[in-house]
Amino acid sequence: MSFSLVYLISRFFWRIGEFIHHWYIHGSRNLSHFFISFLEKLDQTFALKITVQHFFRPLYKDYTVIGRVLGVIFRSGRIVVASIIYLFFSLIFLAIYLAWISFLPALIFLGASGIS
Repeated sequence: MSFSLVYLISRFFWRIGEFIHHWYIHGSRNLSHFFISFLEKLDQTFALKITVQHFFRPLYKDYTVIGRVLGVIFRSGRIVVASIIYLFFSLIFLAIYLAWISFLPALIFLGASGIS
C-alpha cells in the first residue's frame, strides 16, 4: 500500500517537472526558432548585412560622383529603415517571450491569492 502511494506521489512531481521543462525549455526553443526564421525572412527583403558590406560602393556600378553619392544616401536610408523594422519586431518578440515566461507564475499567483 505504501509503495503505490510513494509511486503516485513521485509520478505527480515528475509530471509537474516534465510540464515545467516542456513549457519553458521547449517553448522557449520553439519561439526562438520562429524568431530566427522570421528574421531570416526579413533579411531576404531588407538585406541589411549585404547593404552594410557594400555601403561605399556605388549603386548599379555607376562610378560617377553622383552615383557614389546617391549610393551612400540610398543605402543609409535602407539601413535606417531596416534597423527600425528589425528593432520593432525584436521588441514584439521580446514582449511575447516575456508574456510566455511570466504566464505560469502569474497563473499560480492568481490561483493562490484567490483573485479571479
